[in-house]
Amino acid sequence: MARVGENGVNKEIDTRTKEQKTIDEWLPITSSRTAKWWYSTMHNVTAMVGAGVLSLPYAMSQMGWGAGVTALVLSWVITFYTIWQMVEMHEMIPGKRFDRYHELGQCAFGDKLGLWIVVPQQLVVEVSTCIIYLVTGGKSLQKFQEIISPNAKPLKLTYFIIFFSSIQFLLSLLPNFNSLSSVSFVAAVLSISYSFIAWIASIKEHAVGTQVVSYSPRSTKDSDNVFMFLSALGNVAFSYAGHNVVLEIQATIPSTPENPSKKAMWKGVFIAYVIVAICYLPVAFIGYWVFGNGVEDNILLTLHKPVWIVAAANIFVVFHVIGSYQVFAMPVFDMIETFAVKTMKYKPSFSLRFLVRMVFVAFTLFVAITFPFFGGLMGFFGGFALAPTTYYLPCIIWLRLKKPKRFGLSWTINWVCIIVGILLTVLSPIGGMWSIIKSVKTYHFYQ
Repeated sequence: MARVGENGVNKEIDTRTKEQKTIDEWLPITSSRTAKWWYSTMHNVTAMVGAGVLSLPYAMSQMGWGAGVTALVLSWVITFYTIWQMVEMHEMIPGKRFDRYHELGQCAFGDKLGLWIVVPQQLVVEVSTCIIYLVTGGKSLQKFQEIISPNAKPLKLTYFIIFFSSIQFLLSLLPNFNSLSSVSFVAAVLSISYSFIAWIASIKEHAVGTQVVSYSPRSTKDSDNVFMFLSALGNVAFSYAGHNVVLEIQATIPSTPENPSKKAMWKGVFIAYVIVAICYLPVAFIGYWVFGNGVEDNILLTLHKPVWIVAAANIFVVFHVIGSYQVFAMPVFDMIETFAVKTMKYKPSFSLRFLVRMVFVAFTLFVAITFPFFGGLMGFFGGFALAPTTYYLPCIIWLRLKKPKRFGLSWTINWVCIIVGILLTVLSPIGGMWSIIKSVKTYHFYQ
């Protein structure tokens, strides 16, 4: 696409070949550009207010009040800034839209290096998030079954994950982001609902006052507490995962020289981030205040009363992560299908799409039932993959493309974000891996 001036008026001219148009109209990200600004809000809320919010009280218990509050608030501020950067950079070159994260990386680092820097990290983020959401959906289904049928024979978590994934097999055949709008809307509403239920039900349990609350370290071993602290940093990083799909979401919004997509996108993102703060902070702080170091890695598993509210919250989580899985899977589908039709020269077809998406869902299902460790997975992948793509890669790209004045305000802010993000990337996977290893040792798969 290129824009030229004619009699002082900007026009948009399509320079693509007929074959390129056909491919772009088939691929998930570029096939539809009719989204409204509130689509951005729905998709971003669905992407962020997910499994991560449920683990925040547990992360607080691993860090304590001071470090926990600092980590949550600082992360919100940093990621709010970096997501603004990405929205601004979507059309920073006149006539060019960076519809995918890796396209922005290629502009900053070159065609080959940009792919190698962005694609592996983005794939790890999106694939690991889908895996964690399968585990989350399965655990919430299991908890729901235990609540409504307390005397029934317990079923293995594996069965619940498989049942949950069966829904993903069907929904994965939806062609693009805009076709997910209804699913995403329901998911966004339910995510807000169960977030409110989580902290309101926590207050009700506190009012009963039947348990002794302790805010002391979770372990008597200093080494264990250090590893848990590092894992908690990864859990916090995992909670802010929307950056990995933000350009792909913005690609669905129409754009003209007079009304660029960033206006509608930023309006949607701003509202989404206000909702994120309203959901995250009360759940994290009230959940930790009520349960202390006795809170589980999913706060809904800690709640017991009112029974019907807790049951409703768990089923809300199930329906929400159904949508969240698809929001994170769609860019992966786009990557694989783009490679298949542009590099491997396969003809765009339903059979190709069916094969790609069924294999992907099956792969994430296999990993989910093999490693169903909610907290450890988030701690590891939160630092290993989400911290780079969320906290500091946008800042590095901004420095390379915008070139702000050295030691100026913009330059300094970006470097602070980069340093914080690198520390998260290096330290939190250590804690996450420790948590996974510990879970493996205590988990009996066939019980």
